[in-house]
Amino acid sequence: MTESPARRAVLFDFGGVLTTSVVAAFEGLGRELGAEPGLLLRLLSKDKESAALLVAHEEGRIGQREFEDGFAARLRAHGVAVDDGDDGPGLVSGLQARLRPDAEMVALVAKVRADGYRVGMLSNSLGDDCYAGFDLPALFDARTVSGEIGVRKPSRRAYAIACEQLGVRPEETVMVDDLEQNITAAARLGIAGVVHRDAPTTAAGLARLLAPLDHH
Repeated sequence: MTESPARRAVLFDFGGVLTTSVVAAFEGLGRELGAEPGLLLRLLSKDKESAALLVAHEEGRIGQREFEDGFAARLRAHGVAVDDGDDGPGLVSGLQARLRPDAEMVALVAKVRADGYRVGMLSNSLGDDCYAGFDLPALFDARTVSGEIGVRKPSRRAYAIACEQLGVRPEETVMVDDLEQNITAAARLGIAGVVHRDAPTTAAGLARLLAPLDHH
């Protein structure tokens, strides 16, 4: 498939792209709870009630505490002992404690922007304060967060809004995301994609897709 040579903007996902693996964080939290490591992600994708809670939270219709309380109940229904602390089950903070910034990716975002490309973030938010520790305004020209716009990836509308906020057309844009289904969804609007695995591979993928800029 031949990509258009006119790509001049990049949308970066947050969790699992600017941070260490979200999958590994969920598996670690599962182990801490005494669950089979893959159970948490499996419930969020396959269990109807858990999935509905996640969508409602990522779209900003329920807050972190309501999501956690509901998900803790689903985990208990599957035999996992989840304690309730003073501030709730602590599932999101337990997850976030396992996510660390990926310094190479933060540096890559800064380089792409310094090279003159438009750089935005498109993120499905999980937790009321999931971007703590990141100076997002310093990194990105525009930031599109599912909980603020009321729609989440892989909805076409989420990508369209992100492009609007970045001031570019989809066919000028590349999406970097750790989930292949989010790249597939972006392609439906004409957005090129890089499935993120590590910083060097993503940098090489962007180098192939981004148009040379005229710096006159």
